[in-house]
Amino acid sequence: MATTAISKEMLPVSPYLLALREDLRRPRKPLARFRSGELEVEVIAAQDGVFAIVRRPSKGALALRAAFIAAPFECEVLDARPGESARLRVTSGMGEHRIVFSIGSEALEILRITVCLTPETSILIPFAPRDLYPLGREDDPVAASGTVEAAQRHLNGGLIYFRIEEPDFGNVLYFQNLTALNDYYLDTGTKPDGVVGGEWPELGYLLPTPERDQDPASAALEPGKTVTISDAIVVFRYMAPPDERESARQFIQMLGAAYKALELPRVEYRDWADRAERAARDLAEAPEATVRHYGHRYVHPYTAAEYPDIMVQMSVITALHDWGKWRGEPHPLEAELKAGLHKFYDPKLATLRRYLPNVGKDKDADAVDSWYLYHPLLNLGILALDGDADARELFLSSLEYGIRAGHHFEYRWPIQYNVTDFSIIEKTAPADGRGQTDVGGIYAWVMLQAFELTDDKRYLDEARAAIEAAIGLRFNINYQANLTAWGAAACMRLWRITNREVYLQQSYVYLASFFHNCVLWDSRIGHAEHYETFLGVTCLQDAPYMAMYECFDTFVAFERFLNDSGPELEPEARMLISEYCKYVLSRAWYYYPDALPPEAVSDTQREPNGHIDPKLSFPVEDLYPDGQQAGQVGQEVYGAGAAFIFASRAFHDIEDAPFRIYCDYLVRGIERTGERAVTIMLDGVETCTANLRLVRLKRRKLPKSSITTAGGDAIRPHSSSEDRTDYNVPANGRIVLSWE
Repeated sequence: MATTAISKEMLPVSPYLLALREDLRRPRKPLARFRSGELEVEVIAAQDGVFAIVRRPSKGALALRAAFIAAPFECEVLDARPGESARLRVTSGMGEHRIVFSIGSEALEILRITVCLTPETSILIPFAPRDLYPLGREDDPVAASGTVEAAQRHLNGGLIYFRIEEPDFGNVLYFQNLTALNDYYLDTGTKPDGVVGGEWPELGYLLPTPERDQDPASAALEPGKTVTISDAIVVFRYMAPPDERESARQFIQMLGAAYKALELPRVEYRDWADRAERAARDLAEAPEATVRHYGHRYVHPYTAAEYPDIMVQMSVITALHDWGKWRGEPHPLEAELKAGLHKFYDPKLATLRRYLPNVGKDKDADAVDSWYLYHPLLNLGILALDGDADARELFLSSLEYGIRAGHHFEYRWPIQYNVTDFSIIEKTAPADGRGQTDVGGIYAWVMLQAFELTDDKRYLDEARAAIEAAIGLRFNINYQANLTAWGAAACMRLWRITNREVYLQQSYVYLASFFHNCVLWDSRIGHAEHYETFLGVTCLQDAPYMAMYECFDTFVAFERFLNDSGPELEPEARMLISEYCKYVLSRAWYYYPDALPPEAVSDTQREPNGHIDPKLSFPVEDLYPDGQQAGQVGQEVYGAGAAFIFASRAFHDIEDAPFRIYCDYLVRGIERTGERAVTIMLDGVETCTANLRLVRLKRRKLPKSSITTAGGDAIRPHSSSEDRTDYNVPANGRIVLSWE
């Protein structure tokens, strides 16, 4: 949802809002009263259910519907349990609603309302209205005006972010914990697709209900079975933000507060080191992985399918390069693949082409997606900065064309254009009428690489111009998740170079748009019961699936972001990024078809994208939050780089130790402090934990070990075996690992 300003003159309303309006005009004795910071909360029984009225004295209010009950009902106030502010039991012909109200312990004001329903009989719920209403003067729900900044996109996080401007109530983030509602979706055959949003002044959660033609027996809630039908976490800020950068910062801060209220899914240990070895073997040996042209070897984009393109080559080569550094020697395939890169270079245009000169007639050889021009340059820049002279030459010789493209499009790139004359082939995406809005971010990163290589201030100026051109896009900056992450990294790097605060603040705009596009719940719908979705990100702003390439490239971008950050970074931003990286290492395993049951993988793929071979250690492109079969798009050979990236970041070799350290938080440093002791520095946040595991090396015996904090507190392992010892350690600060 784009940012939408609302005035009270344009408000069509429903009967449910009018009923609430009448209820609020009548004097009623509250069922419960409590406070959250400056907010005063009253729980009342209305005509059609139970509401919490949240007031900021002299500055307006909002009404939260705790339960919609389309039948006569009775309320009973129960004793609140520890950590609760109020507890109700509501009985009606529907059955029993149990409603729990609690407040948060964060600096921000938080209200959580959890509602469970135990049906008296088998029931169908044909409709339930939305559950949030801003209130104006005298508690009138049609008298408030404000701005909706963001709402749920498809099956991503169930949130709406808005501010009430008249009266001056402030900023609100409503977050529906969709993970808790899995049983309801499974029992009713529904999906939470775009369920959090609405039209002012009727906002919030719209309980998904069965389709009209759905079999009633498959859509009814069972008698006697308790299901959670709502778990709303609402975070408040007393002051509305003055600009998009402050709005984004507050969104990150408020989302972080909601995140800390969740019961987080488990993360599992994944042997990415072994997966990387298998991926390298398959790249080198499987005939479906590579093809020869002009006497050189190139990577197929998909299994035995599609023409080699420059983005695919550079993605695999750069990941192989990182893995080679980690393992202590380059893999021979890296040099073999590098040898053919020059065939993509067009000396007439002085740029890298998407395809080789002999691409088939079924492709438009002159067409390029805007981001496809710059991402290969980014990876060339990584190699160049690591001392690769050939990569440096190819990188620098392609820059001028990239700059001309930026100038031609005034740093606002279309979806696709012709490389020979910049004529636009596709200007905007049909879903939302936007071009590739975050290409300026990756462009800026490439320019900063050029600045680092040459010390030419012109490239720094280009980076600044591209980032500044994106100011004003607000939550619409995200087009493709990994590009948005690189934009955040570019902003952070610009802040470090220029010391201009605006770039640090602008990084929050990229981060807010990224996390707005995250799957902030763990789905068990359909085949999703076989994999993890929590903190995944849908690859495009309108895509129905999470993709491996965007997943691991974002991981790399966020590593760069955190490397350039410091104590000035908003703690919640550091937390969300670090937690994203932590969950990637567990969740990404399920992109590999050998990690899924056969029935969860599609038998057919997009026509040009080959087939899926579960024996190959290449990931499928697509996993779906709504539980569709995985791999409908294809099996990404270019996604092979994921295993190289994850292995080289998560595993750490200790000289002469019989184990490797595996850590699912990014490690800032490891220092040998004794013959059998190391100090490990983690740079997360105090409220989170990291999983640190000692993994036995082959033909070695795992020794007894101990971990202490910098303060001397001992941390006991939570599990151990012959092959592994697992610890939960603070995600921030120094720890000391010793072994016998």
